[in-house]
Amino acid sequence: MEKNSCLYLPFPVPPVYPIGKPRQAQNTKTGGLNAYLEITMQIKEKDRPAAAKVYTSYQGPFLGQIPGALTKELPVRREYVQVLHGFDTAAHAQAYLTSEMFQKDVFTGLKPLWGADPEVRAYTVA
Repeated sequence: MEKNSCLYLPFPVPPVYPIGKPRQAQNTKTGGLNAYLEITMQIKEKDRPAAAKVYTSYQGPFLGQIPGALTKELPVRREYVQVLHGFDTAAHAQAYLTSEMFQKDVFTGLKPLWGADPEVRAYTVA
């Protein structure tokens, strides 16, 4: 699989595309919730507790240390596990993928649990 030229991930990461007209969010910490980074992973049910451990281990540091990070949620469905990150800007959402926390901690902690390459999508809030 071809590597993205600006990221060191074994799967392609799409650019952020606006969905609708940008708006000013009402909930503010550092400028409002204006972008989401969605990572959808195929993780076997038996491996989900290990994935949840990675999520809970880095939720606090993510919200406290990553520039522009506002929210982090873990929607779980029978078919997949998803991590939904909320950011103040699309640039901060994109930058998180190259952060040391994501590259060296989160990514390496989750990779052995994947049944397939994850789907990574970034959105701006309309």
